Amino acid sequence: MDVLCAAELAHVVDLVLWTEPVDGVATAHAASHLGRVRLRADGRHEVLSGVDPMPSEDPMAFLPYASELADPSPDSSLRNAYPYAAARVTSFFGCPERSPDLAIVHSPRHYFPDEGGHLGEHGSLDVIQSRAPLLLAGAGIRRLGLLDAHARLVDVGPTLALLAGVPAGDLVDATGDPLDGRALTAYLTGESPRAVVGILWDGAHCSDLLHLAQTGELPAVARLLERGLALRGGAVAQFPSVTLTNHTSILTGVGPGRHGVMGNVYVDRTTGERVVPNDETTWHRSAEWLRPSVRTVFELVEAVGGRTACIDEAIDRGASYSTMGLVRAAGSERGAGGLGDRMPDPKASPFVRDRALLEDPYFRWGVSADDMGLAQIRELYAGGLAHAPRLTWWANVVTDAGHHAGGPRSGPAREALRQSDARLGVFLDLLDQRGDLDEVAFVLTADHGFEGADPSCLGSWRAALDSLGVPYRDEGPGFVYFS
Repeated sequence: MDVLCAAELAHVVDLVLWTEPVDGVATAHAASHLGRVRLRADGRHEVLSGVDPMPSEDPMAFLPYASELADPSPDSSLRNAYPYAAARVTSFFGCPERSPDLAIVHSPRHYFPDEGGHLGEHGSLDVIQSRAPLLLAGAGIRRLGLLDAHARLVDVGPTLALLAGVPAGDLVDATGDPLDGRALTAYLTGESPRAVVGILWDGAHCSDLLHLAQTGELPAVARLLERGLALRGGAVAQFPSVTLTNHTSILTGVGPGRHGVMGNVYVDRTTGERVVPNDETTWHRSAEWLRPSVRTVFELVEAVGGRTACIDEAIDRGASYSTMGLVRAAGSERGAGGLGDRMPDPKASPFVRDRALLEDPYFRWGVSADDMGLAQIRELYAGGLAHAPRLTWWANVVTDAGHHAGGPRSGPAREALRQSDARLGVFLDLLDQRGDLDEVAFVLTADHGFEGADPSCLGSWRAALDSLGVPYRDEGPGFVYFS
């Protein structure tokens, strides 16, 4: 703690997190150059030294949107907020065979391109990187418009399952224990939709998405909002606010301490293996890393006789149809990379307006993947609702590429949001033309938020860790395992 919380690292180290037993209970702790604090499960912060480095847990911080625009990427944790800190940190350290010894949280402005960083970043405990959009619309959803409220991403899976016909009493894991998430029944009418479609726009920035929908730049999102509601505070991601952790949390209704996917890269202490689930060569293997006690939303729905589909999503266990199932059937050692010859040509995509963005390999691949995703959902619904899955999960990735490329509110980020909106519009039109639109429930969300990095805010804590003179592994970077 002394070396990592030194003042000279404060510009890159926002917080250091860990748990230790207090009265026999694993208890979350946080520290920075400002002080150290114990985070009690009841929400109390016990300052152990200095001042509380994270005095606010307000999930509605930086709202209305003008407040975020006035203070993007705060340079002090005293001006930031860290929702549900104790529960999220405790869950992250709740998997002994995979959790690190401590987590170093990048400051919002930290730019680390030499270690995989981008102009747009996520992964933090803080509210903006943790705030995913959440919009519910259509059959079975109350028409309430924009609400000054928030939820959690672990609530999304149970809500999808309930809408798809899973009884409330069945929303438990494989051992019968309640899920961490709760179905958002306050927003439901009790009506049973004929089909449920969950849509994930990876990394979509909550407030900017709602702003663009209100100003007419995302007409498909606006169409959904007219038929339901959106939460201004979005849905709070699990920590770390990264892709595979939160895809898994959404689709199992539990945090990482229970489902076991600690991040996009982590260490399995039982095997010594460096696990990298967020890679095109390994996405199709994601079910291998789920802990045995969890059940996916697909398994919950299939258990009550509902057919399910999972499009362009790694966490597909139990789905009747899945893109990753096609990957596994292909048997290529390259995994999803082996689909290259079957994916649409991004240069021919009708959804790309700024062709210069195709020079970015990740953006280019995202266009292909999302065009292929649209083709799959159109095929699944080609025969009408009588032949469509009861639950379909449709993941989109170009939004993540755009936000990484330029940060939130940038040209690439907004181009990616407009693209995803146009694809969604094609699907909504398909349903509308058949008279099916009013019989489908939609849930639109993301896996995390985004903040902009400052290219002048450079540095690393690696030298500080090296100075300890003990063996360690720093994965991420930020997940530190001591031998």
